[in-house]
Amino acid sequence: MKSNYDILGNHIRLIDTRNRESITDRVLGINIDKFFMPSVANVIGTDLSKYKLITKGKFACNPMHVGRDERLPVALYDEEEAAIVSPAYFMFEVVDNSILNEDYLMMWFRRPEFDRICWLHTDGSVRGGITWDDICRLELPIPPIEKQLEIVNSYKAITERIALKKKINDNLEAQAEAIYNEMIANNSTNGTMSTLGEISTIKTGKLNSEAAVINGIYPFFTCSQETYRTNTFSFDQEAVLLAGNNASAIYPLKIYCGKFDVYQRTYVISSNNRFVSNKQLYFVLKQQLNEFKGISSGTTTKFLTMKILTPIPVVIAPEDIATSFINITNKIFETIFQNQREIEHLRELQMIVLGELSRD
Repeated sequence: MKSNYDILGNHIRLIDTRNRESITDRVLGINIDKFFMPSVANVIGTDLSKYKLITKGKFACNPMHVGRDERLPVALYDEEEAAIVSPAYFMFEVVDNSILNEDYLMMWFRRPEFDRICWLHTDGSVRGGITWDDICRLELPIPPIEKQLEIVNSYKAITERIALKKKINDNLEAQAEAIYNEMIANNSTNGTMSTLGEISTIKTGKLNSEAAVINGIYPFFTCSQETYRTNTFSFDQEAVLLAGNNASAIYPLKIYCGKFDVYQRTYVISSNNRFVSNKQLYFVLKQQLNEFKGISSGTTTKFLTMKILTPIPVVIAPEDIATSFINITNKIFETIFQNQREIEHLRELQMIVLGELSRD
């Protein structure tokens, strides 16, 4: 063990505060990118008073799927409003934050090496769980608190830049969608009707997620809205990416331009009609997402089939309107794509900062 390393169990402790007074019914889960998210579990009729109540500054982790996902879903809760998590989760806190900073610890949890070590400690069950004792035996560097805060501030500066770029993209996309509604969607009688199957090429990925967990140079998109990295790519184009299956029937959708690969149940959709742009297809599908919930196939796992997708109606606008829409939205999305590329570079920088944590 290096001189500034210590076992994690000396610095964290389990807490078990239950929602006995029904303070909240907001149930959260943790995704494999280590962020809290609305739970996809069906809690209708469930006694939520047995759920664990999490407040700002506390951690939660799901110890049950580490072997399957090769990651420990763990997150630091940073909201003022309390929420609840599954009774099966470990909930814990830092014993003394003058020695170990919570944000610094969360940065350590984000390291790929941390997940690799957790995976090595998993048990022999189908999903591969990890015990609290195993987590407590993990080692981490604990430099002086001033050094920890310096590292945290550097990481936060990158994170805030990413958030800013995402917000800009959200605003630009909203502008482009308003233009789509005004020029095409609300004036469909001026054009001719077609279908998604007639005016686009629809492909799917060939890889499963296990093929992309290496830290490669190209984005790999999955149905759970997570982005991995891979060293191979099957696509080099602008396309609309639609997740084909999701347990909650919420289907992630995005438009991307560049080299990438996708999970085998993610659709890659591109227009083959010069009067219908990929941006138009993106907004067509975006506005159909709520309807997808009602028509998806499957029982436990919901999924979208070609039979569902291909009949979706698409307006082919008159040439002058289509050309004007394409020119306007191409300029908007050029900035969006530039921001997406900057976000990718910033995330790579985040990984470099995380890698520095293990240096003595």
